[in-house]
Amino acid sequence: MHKNAESMDLNENQKVIFEEKKDQEPVIRKYCPKDREAIRRICADTGFLGKPIDPVFEDRELFADFLTRYYTDMEPESAFVCELGGEVGGYLIGCCKPRVKLFFDLLYGSVLLMKLFYRYFFKPYKPASKKYIRWLIFSGLKQTPPAPKNCPHFHINLLPKAKSPTTTRRLIDSFLSYLISRGYSQVYGQIVVFGERRKPALFNRFGFEVLNSVEVTKYKEYYPSKVFLFTVVKDLKKTPLLYSK
Repeated sequence: MHKNAESMDLNENQKVIFEEKKDQEPVIRKYCPKDREAIRRICADTGFLGKPIDPVFEDRELFADFLTRYYTDMEPESAFVCELGGEVGGYLIGCCKPRVKLFFDLLYGSVLLMKLFYRYFFKPYKPASKKYIRWLIFSGLKQTPPAPKNCPHFHINLLPKAKSPTTTRRLIDSFLSYLISRGYSQVYGQIVVFGERRKPALFNRFGFEVLNSVEVTKYKEYYPSKVFLFTVVKDLKKTPLLYSK
């Protein structure tokens, strides 16, 4: 009887552990408005080569506005999130309307620049943030490589706890399937490459062609090696999913 009781306790403990692991399995789903703040927070928490942007630029609000506002506010239907244990641990935000985004950037970008200039002189920002702003104004466009015109694109960010090859694949494949269902045949991304991460051979393995790259200098004082921004493009007719042969 005692042994049976121990077996029952063990089975119950195993069941609890199994349920906990099940709860921790990533769920990939479409974006909804309640995810907006989580996306903005993750954007800032991963903005400096996968780490928090704060040492480089202290204004998280403006940083998230520049990088996520169009996608969450103007084209939320093209965004996906990775949910882990009931919390958003990563996202993929996409754009299928490049002309709309260009118009948005021209209008809303002007508003953001006005805020940026005002805070630069009156907030006041710390020296590191002011240096980042000077880089943004004088070098940001020059250090952004050309991209295909009128082509969908995406940005992906994951917190360390949510990062895994499987999660990344499922998140990107969800967006690629979404593009194919809407009749698109091509997509591009602009990916930060540094150290031993994301070599060109890796992009080729996933069916992406490297179009060009530019060295990015905004992290020069914070990171010992060179940092590049690569433009990579994928032909969805040849390889519709990330791991397609």
